[in-house]
Amino acid sequence: MKAWPVGMLLPMLALPLVAAVVAITLHFGGYHKDPQFVPGEYAHGNQIRQALLEEKLVPPPPLPPSAFVDAVAEKPQLALDKADRDWSRMDPAFVQDVLRVMERMKARGFPMVLLEGFRSAERQNRLAGGSTKVTQAKGGESKHQYGLAADLAPVRGGKVVISERDPWAMQAYNALGEEAQAAGLTWGGVWSFRDYGHIERAGSLRALLSQRNKK
Repeated sequence: MKAWPVGMLLPMLALPLVAAVVAITLHFGGYHKDPQFVPGEYAHGNQIRQALLEEKLVPPPPLPPSAFVDAVAEKPQLALDKADRDWSRMDPAFVQDVLRVMERMKARGFPMVLLEGFRSAERQNRLAGGSTKVTQAKGGESKHQYGLAADLAPVRGGKVVISERDPWAMQAYNALGEEAQAAGLTWGGVWSFRDYGHIERAGSLRALLSQRNKK
């Protein structure tokens, strides 16, 4: 058998070893990224992509005045015939939160309608100062004045139902509480002064307005 010179044999033996080292380096290269920078970068990118992909919901068409007749008669102290249901007067981001809650409520068999969104300070004072207690907040103290609160009610057979004596309506209100809290909103049904149809942006009014002014 012919003997190979040592000078030629060493490179041939080293070649497979070099190939193995290169393959291992390429395979595990993704695991050696600096954790100080990469996770934050990816997390920020995912947040941006999520925001871009998130669907912007559109408010449903308004119900006819006849749908509210029973509700107005049920609680005349609320003066629901004078309530503002203009979605455009509310905070746009909060509107999206409310619409998502309404979508989940509809999926649970409880279609909802906006009873009142924006409320002027004058109307707030009238509701707070009436003979029948409607609210404890005076003008400027309610998130309604800043488009950060909404009063919702379930709809059955084309009619708005707000009676708390109606078992189906109370099921809807309890479901509203679950969905609102799951969405990070505050539900008036847990207050000492129960307001089952009321949901609002969580946090103190002062803190929310401070955040808004910084934008």
